Amino acid sequence: MTKSLQERAINTLRFLSADAIQQANSGHPGLPMGAAAMAYTIWTRHLRHYPKNPKWLNRDRFVLSGGHGSALLYSLLHLTGYDISLDDLKNFRQWGSLTPGHPEYGHTPGVEVTTGPLGMGFANGVGFAIAESHLAARFNQMGQKLIDHYIYAIVTDGDLMEGIASEAASLAGTLKLGKLIYLYDDNHISIDGSTDLAFTEDRAARFKSYGWHVQRVEDGNNVEVIDAAIKMAKADSRPSIIMCRTIIGYGSPNKEGTHGVHGSPLGDEELAAAKDNLGADPAERFAIGSDVLEHYREAISRGRELEADWKMRLEAYIRISPTKGKELQRRMAGKLPENWADSLPVFEADSKGMATRAASGKVLNAIAENLPELIGGSADLAPSNKTWLDGYEAFSAETLAGRNFHFGVREHAMGAIVNGMAVYGGIIPYGGTFLVFSDFMRGALRVAALSKYPSIWVFTHDSIGVGEDGPTHQPIEHFAALRAIPDMTLIRPADANETAQAWKSAIENRNGTTALILTRQNLPTLAQETHAEKGAYILKDFGENPDVILMASGSEVSLILAAAEKLAEENVIARVVSVPSLEIFEKEEQAYRESVFPPQIVKRFAVEMGIAQGWWKYVGSQGGVLSIEKYGASAPAEKIFEEYGFTVENVVARVREILK
Repeated sequence: MTKSLQERAINTLRFLSADAIQQANSGHPGLPMGAAAMAYTIWTRHLRHYPKNPKWLNRDRFVLSGGHGSALLYSLLHLTGYDISLDDLKNFRQWGSLTPGHPEYGHTPGVEVTTGPLGMGFANGVGFAIAESHLAARFNQMGQKLIDHYIYAIVTDGDLMEGIASEAASLAGTLKLGKLIYLYDDNHISIDGSTDLAFTEDRAARFKSYGWHVQRVEDGNNVEVIDAAIKMAKADSRPSIIMCRTIIGYGSPNKEGTHGVHGSPLGDEELAAAKDNLGADPAERFAIGSDVLEHYREAISRGRELEADWKMRLEAYIRISPTKGKELQRRMAGKLPENWADSLPVFEADSKGMATRAASGKVLNAIAENLPELIGGSADLAPSNKTWLDGYEAFSAETLAGRNFHFGVREHAMGAIVNGMAVYGGIIPYGGTFLVFSDFMRGALRVAALSKYPSIWVFTHDSIGVGEDGPTHQPIEHFAALRAIPDMTLIRPADANETAQAWKSAIENRNGTTALILTRQNLPTLAQETHAEKGAYILKDFGENPDVILMASGSEVSLILAAAEKLAEENVIARVVSVPSLEIFEKEEQAYRESVFPPQIVKRFAVEMGIAQGWWKYVGSQGGVLSIEKYGASAPAEKIFEEYGFTVENVVARVREILK
């Protein structure tokens, strides 16, 4: 290895990225050119990975938290031998390309998580580190460390400015997640200009206060110093951040060190000048020297040996401990234990019933033993969310095998951390808070849906039924807001048995994210047999040839059932439809959907304690919706129900109106 080859290898990263951005006439050359030496050091000297098997379990994870620098990651993936061709680099940011503007999990081989919303990747990495340490504590034994790797990330000024990073860093320090090694691209530039405009805090002191190991590298192009810093980070038991002083757009003679190079192509003349400045051929585009490519492709042979050695150790482990070995293989394959659902409880019909949050807690504890990969917690609300698994320890720096998580009052970070845990594999994580606070974690929810992460969300206190806590804690627009996220599955069960089925659907949904919406107030247990798995089903017909269809989700189902009984006394025949999940229902066959909502029954009425948005599709022009189009109030729940019209008498009156 010569200094000349190393410099050319780093410059190849810079200019492959800049060439791709110039060809697309779109992108962010500043980060790839400034952070290339950091990325090179991680990928050639430390990252344990196998480009021909991007899903090898014991690989190190690399997260480009500043996802706008995606061209750097794609260049690394191509050079080291992942299934990313030079043509893919030339097709950067184009329709159907494997190289979209920001990294997308599940779309590009080698991309570990979707990044771009700043701070998200930072927190995802914390989730990776939690999963690594938890599974290591569960499975490493007899001297065999089957799970033993690091999580690297390049993080930016923008990442550290976002509150989600502060939340995640605080938790990571508390948990002493020593496998985290983050390199901070400390270039002092943001889109608006110098970071002195809005970001003057002592970042080193901040991370020290979180309990992180902090180092400074004054020259972010010095590979040897960066290498030494990473080695020191590996030797420390704390999470590490290495603050590397870099120059954004390094090498660009007229733009380096300025905000103008952050998010715009260099331009043909400046790109040529940058290449000339760093000793590359200004006339060439997408140039890769054969010795440079050979150098990067050494990752394939190294990775093959690493994976082969690991497979041998796995085989030995299985021989010595077949039960644990098979469990690890099952988990990492994403397969559920056979007959795990047999432990789902069935609740007796009961007019008093229970809150669906309480039913959820009972379900979790009933299935925990037969589903050992189920782990989770809440944002400092476990007693309220009912997310605690009885008989199991809390995850902490001292008890890494613990299955209960104290995320603290950190909803946004919790969302992204759970996403990281879900993507890692081998565990089924959930995170809980009040429904109204899903607003705090919407960014993480959206990325989970976009990326089809199998994360599970437990949102309780789902309506004005919260009562005296008042409008700040009473969700109104939140059902519609979550339903508006494409590929988000929302399930709002009507009683305890629908809650059990909701958990079954969520756990079996390994290709998407699920939000469970649960009540604080008690609900009657309506029937032992439900069909919540279909998203909507006929709970009861009060006779043949119904005059009207009443539909509702959650707590309002028992209300419309009581109203239908009242209407029956007036010789009005109602069909009562429970609709726990519009998203699941809409995936059913048309024949089934029409059997629930026959086109000829045009008189329809929906009831939900939230805005009406979304229900008009089902009630049609001759129907109606009892909804809430304003904020809640502070009072006992029953009083608010009365004032807002969620009474049997009002439902009956409203149905009479549409039947006229």
